[in-house]
Amino acid sequence: MTPIPRRRFLLHTALAAAAAPAVVRAGAPRAWKAAIIGHTGAGDYGHGLDALFTGWPNITVVAVADEHEGGRARVAKACGGARQYADYREMLEKEKPELVSIGPRWTVEHHAMGMAALKAGAHLFFEKPFTHVLAQADALLAQADTRRRKCVVAHPMRLVPSLVFLRQQLAAGLIGDLAEINTFGKMDARAGGEDMMVLGSHLFDAVRFLAGDAQWCTARIREQGREATARDARESRGERIGPLLGDEIAAQFGLAQGALATFSSSAKLRAMSDGYGMTLTGTRGVVRFRAGYTPLVQLRRRAGAADQWERLPGDPLAAAPEAGNATANGNRRLVEDWLQAIEQDREPVCSARHAMKAVEMVMAVFHAGMSGRRVALPLADRAHPLVPAK
Repeated sequence: MTPIPRRRFLLHTALAAAAAPAVVRAGAPRAWKAAIIGHTGAGDYGHGLDALFTGWPNITVVAVADEHEGGRARVAKACGGARQYADYREMLEKEKPELVSIGPRWTVEHHAMGMAALKAGAHLFFEKPFTHVLAQADALLAQADTRRRKCVVAHPMRLVPSLVFLRQQLAAGLIGDLAEINTFGKMDARAGGEDMMVLGSHLFDAVRFLAGDAQWCTARIREQGREATARDARESRGERIGPLLGDEIAAQFGLAQGALATFSSSAKLRAMSDGYGMTLTGTRGVVRFRAGYTPLVQLRRRAGAADQWERLPGDPLAAAPEAGNATANGNRRLVEDWLQAIEQDREPVCSARHAMKAVEMVMAVFHAGMSGRRVALPLADRAHPLVPAK
């Protein structure tokens, strides 16, 4: 793979409104020791986190940890990992890596893996969702702050040039005063609580990026056509990401900048939705985007009685589409910003703190749906709302 040019490194970070100005360092870039943690059959390596360090001439993968012998051998061969371990704790103790990729999609091991890696002195890159328990997220963030480590979560839309450009245009009055953001899950076989946890966390992070923190939440959660109760809580059929509730969710959030945001996920609405993504309505226009590693951002134009959707004028990806794998491109942007955040001692653009806030919005929906009342954010209760108190 072609090494990343320094010019592109600076360009992507400059595009991110939340990032600090780029700083050019003289001489060769710093060399890093990296390690990869996965768990074949239990979340695997997420969306490309086994290849996170591929193509970086200044990053050496010193080891791979995976309980599954075949899985770790495959990844070690692909990424050039010098050593292999069945136990990630042993790897961290012996190798002392500076960068660690925590790959499993399943959240159940994120807290233990993250705490062990932080105590070994590493900066961390997590697959999403960050955690499924807010108290665990809080503990990881506190440990990272104490040790001055930088933690990133794979929420790549914050650094996609199209979305960064949209944020700038919204601030410049593209659609007037933003009134409402309607978000839609994929509404596939995971419709409801699982759709919200897996994909809604991306959307909630994008909502916060575009329009600020959520201040309150109301929600209706249904299961097989009736109001859901605590007895309906269940685990995902395919992934261990904590207890989930409902096959239909309709939620509303009040945002700090004055707009309202909604989230909808119901299998019966899939054919009628605009697809996974969101629609932003303002006093002078409407924008929508299809979510993903390369979101399609469109502006609505009125043409008589009909509406016409066109690519957002000035979208940098429309003028210069990216070549190659979209997932790899997204991960590369995150790593670029992560390394710079470490060197500049600042918060990464796609930080674990932002990811915690997205998970908090998910948990607020469960709280509001179970109680039937408006719930204030930040949440005071950091336990999982679907796990009975001991």
